[in-house]
Amino acid sequence: MKLSYAASSLFLAVSSSVSAFTIHHTNTITNTHHHAFAISSHHHRRPNRSFSPLQMSDAVETTAATTEKKGEKFEFQAEVGRVMDIIINSLYSDKDIFLRELVSNAADACDKKRFLSVTADDESGVDTSPPEIRIKADVENQVIVIEDSGVGMTRDELINNLGRIAQSGTKNFMEALGEGSADVNLIGQFGVGFYSAYLIADKVEVITKSMQAGSPQLRWESDSGSSFTISDATDADPIEGSGTRLILHVKDDAMQYLESGKLEELLNRYSEFIEFPISLWKESTEYEKVPDEEANKDLAEGEEPKMKTVPVTKSEFTPMNTQKPIWLRPPKEVTEEEYKEFYKAAFRASYDEPQKWTHFKLEGQVECKALLYIPGMLPFELSKDMFDEDSRNIRLYVKRVFINDKFEDIMPRWLKFIKGVVDSDDLPLNVSREILQKSKVLNIINKRLVRKSLDMFRELAEDEDSSKYIMFWNNFGKYLKVGVIEDDKNKSELVPLLRFFSSKSGEEYTSFD
Repeated sequence: MKLSYAASSLFLAVSSSVSAFTIHHTNTITNTHHHAFAISSHHHRRPNRSFSPLQMSDAVETTAATTEKKGEKFEFQAEVGRVMDIIINSLYSDKDIFLRELVSNAADACDKKRFLSVTADDESGVDTSPPEIRIKADVENQVIVIEDSGVGMTRDELINNLGRIAQSGTKNFMEALGEGSADVNLIGQFGVGFYSAYLIADKVEVITKSMQAGSPQLRWESDSGSSFTISDATDADPIEGSGTRLILHVKDDAMQYLESGKLEELLNRYSEFIEFPISLWKESTEYEKVPDEEANKDLAEGEEPKMKTVPVTKSEFTPMNTQKPIWLRPPKEVTEEEYKEFYKAAFRASYDEPQKWTHFKLEGQVECKALLYIPGMLPFELSKDMFDEDSRNIRLYVKRVFINDKFEDIMPRWLKFIKGVVDSDDLPLNVSREILQKSKVLNIINKRLVRKSLDMFRELAEDEDSSKYIMFWNNFGKYLKVGVIEDDKNKSELVPLLRFFSSKSGEEYTSFD
């Protein structure tokens, strides 16, 4: 089972190598009262926490806690504790990925609910309301709440999905760490991406309710120590229908993530094209006209009252992912205007009209959808340096989640000017360049993108309106010349596309043909 589908995010625990749980009974009193977006004030200020390496036994034991609510306490296995310790104590170059991981998991939960809703019997009693994702930062209580109305989880699913990590994933991750070859920002590739919540949180709670008829509302929580607990969550705000609510208790050194502006930036970067509606709780200021009491003191009878404009601050959930991923639609269904609007919005090129584009699907060893554009003019960053390293024109997505735009080898440098998106369902989240190269995926994608780019160039060259190719050549001809020198495999394809001035052609271009 894919671990991420329901947790909207979190975390992990016991390796599947553990054969059984032994349960001991004890009388301990716990009182965890929480709320969807209003968390009790005793969570407002928490002391700074110092995390030392986790000391845990290999045996996994559980403690059933007896309270007003019946709960179970589980201790993590040593191997899992080692991974957790790395997450908590290591220095990360990019903690931002936590939101990408958790929103992606929430989208998986929504996707599963949609599938089950379609296949469910009308009389089954399961919740079939449209899924969505909501995010709210509570600065006062120092928490971030990520809630989805997805499939939710039962008690057994909480234990299996949030309480265990696939043995192979944990093992591979530990081996890579031992070899010094693991990039901790790429933890998701090993199936342990749920730990990303602890990049910015020292305690995580999951309130969940399964879409199965009659399912209770449950709570899973862990303070990133040696254990996690599962209990009834009847005291929490009720989840309507089904879904999962994540409550991240933010560390003191990660306070910047409590700013709605920071969360909005991350959502726009990573989750712009997630299929399900994502809303962020944020303040907005509007201006309204109201009667000016001071100016109307001496207002004569029958005279129209004087008005003034005052700012009004409102807080509400605001839709984030309004841009639609047109590359997922069949090309025949997308209009020319939609292609142009997408280009301008996705690549922040509001003053540029794309000269040409190609929209295709790659099938076979690798399945992906792609949309490539030839810009109408040379991008500004390339006008100073034709191979500018900061120019990121090809955006890689996995299931509509933005992954990276820094893969140098996804396109040869002589095609640096081509803009586009590549979206694959086959690649893992947090895919790295090394992983791509080892799986030969990068080489396959590269060949197809080059082939489709050359097809566009040829179509322009063969167009009855010769001015189109002349404009293209004036903008990007120098890149094709570099391609002839650097790309032996495509040299024969590029040579006919070259243009020159000759003594016979005068002021018009000629070619070798």
